[in-house]
Amino acid sequence: MLNNKTQAKYKTSHQKNIEIKMRDGTILRHNMTRPDRDGKFPVLLERTPYNKEGGSENNIGSPEFFASRGYIVIIQDVRGRFASDGDFYPFKDDGNGQNKDGYDTTEWLAKQEWSTGKIGTIGGSYSGATQYRNAISNPPNVKAMFVRESSTDYSQEWVYRGGAFELGFNLGWAHRVTLANLNHLVEENEFKNTEKMLIDVENNLDDWYKKTPLSPTKFFNGLSDWYNDWLDNPPNSEYWNEFDMSDQLHNVDIPIYHLGGWFDVFLNGTLKYYKGVSENGKSKNSRENQRLIIGPWVHGPTNINNNFAGEFDFGPDAAIDFNELRLPWFDFWLKGENNGIDKTKKINYFVMGKNEWKDSDQWPLKNTSYTNYYFNKEINGEIDSVHSGTLSEIAEREKSQISYTNNLRDPIPSLGGNTLSIPNGVYEHTSIDKQSITFSTKPLNEEIEITGPVSATIYVKSDNQNNDWVVRLCDVDKSGYSRIVCDGIYRSNDTPGKIQKIKIDMWATSNTFLKGHKLRVSVSSSCFPRFDRAINNDSEKSNNNLLCGGSNASHIILPVINN
Repeated sequence: MLNNKTQAKYKTSHQKNIEIKMRDGTILRHNMTRPDRDGKFPVLLERTPYNKEGGSENNIGSPEFFASRGYIVIIQDVRGRFASDGDFYPFKDDGNGQNKDGYDTTEWLAKQEWSTGKIGTIGGSYSGATQYRNAISNPPNVKAMFVRESSTDYSQEWVYRGGAFELGFNLGWAHRVTLANLNHLVEENEFKNTEKMLIDVENNLDDWYKKTPLSPTKFFNGLSDWYNDWLDNPPNSEYWNEFDMSDQLHNVDIPIYHLGGWFDVFLNGTLKYYKGVSENGKSKNSRENQRLIIGPWVHGPTNINNNFAGEFDFGPDAAIDFNELRLPWFDFWLKGENNGIDKTKKINYFVMGKNEWKDSDQWPLKNTSYTNYYFNKEINGEIDSVHSGTLSEIAEREKSQISYTNNLRDPIPSLGGNTLSIPNGVYEHTSIDKQSITFSTKPLNEEIEITGPVSATIYVKSDNQNNDWVVRLCDVDKSGYSRIVCDGIYRSNDTPGKIQKIKIDMWATSNTFLKGHKLRVSVSSSCFPRFDRAINNDSEKSNNNLLCGGSNASHIILPVINN
């Protein structure tokens, strides 16, 4: 059902650099691919910062695919990028701000003689952000959206996570978008020198990750000042209010199909937007016509039709033809085809471990038992880690603590997980486990499925004020291969020596731990360069303590499915 194949109906034609004037007079430009025949057709729009000549939808052949099946496909450079005029400031000119570029574009498209007046929007990542932000302004002629892997709150789900800066992703991304669009940013006589400077940065990016303080990042000055704005405005500061849609989802009145990946950097935003509109959307039509699909994918459109996430093969059922997946959604909403997609289950999700698809009409699932698995100091000994403790549904009665040193000059490296720009997805995780405190179950006598949000509640103390607390959940098979399932981070800022109770959001997952496998949780205080380091007045080390048992019973909370 997820991989139906359709046939092209039309030959296509292509037109470049068509202009649309925004409400403030700025000219944006787009390319158009359409059926090579006269008539009116519904329109699909991607708005991208990645170049309309070769961006994400072009990379998977979307213009040709949809145009050959009876759509006009528009790929537009967003404001200040490539062929479009103006200044680029991420996320600013969509949504309900002073400029509403997405709104103005879709309403112009609806009025053209070749348009049926029914507009759909496509794209993911930043092109997903242009959709999500446009949706809260409710452009009247947008009848459906298909959003791949994007975010709801750009503070908590793009720039920061748990208070820590997403260094690897954001530095790499900001550098790429700056270098790619340099002709917009500098005069011709400055271009070669500036380009050389940015290429030198690219060749030494690992060294730039290590530089402190992060702000200002000098090579962005006068080029992409918004990056330093991000660094200078911590999460929950007033600056981010403009970029948080969490409290505006009740305005959305558009059917939206949301696609996410269990190892996508924006997984949490995808789930929040789906759930928010499903529960609080403006009309019954919008509330009842949200759809969600989550596969075992890392970020990017080419990874959807792929068995692998990182180095791990999730089997042939993991791969889906992305264009074929979207076609019936738009055929229903923009062409009125009675293909039954409105009668399908609202959620399709891939259960890792068993590597199978399941569906549901509710998120989280109805048959969920949130179960505490406690971190017990009792030696398990199944891995040579900093401390190899026991993971159990029963907490030890006596209080205890496990002490370790966090060395910021030698942080625990990033390896896989929900990230971008550095290795993401699944990699053999034992090397990370060995540098951490671990807690493991005995081999399972029967399989356990967890599907839904995961979190950890831990009791900690440190001799430094600022600290990171990283919790990872892994599935360890009979051979000892440790496969990361999900993780989370929290940056604390509190009185040295004080016991802190911390809740860490580990986002969501779906995984069946098979018979004979073990659940393993690891705890550490760094994940670099995925996240920046918690600096304490140039102090290189912190002496940290994880508390277990009694009234300080640290634990992970798993959404166990009662089948």
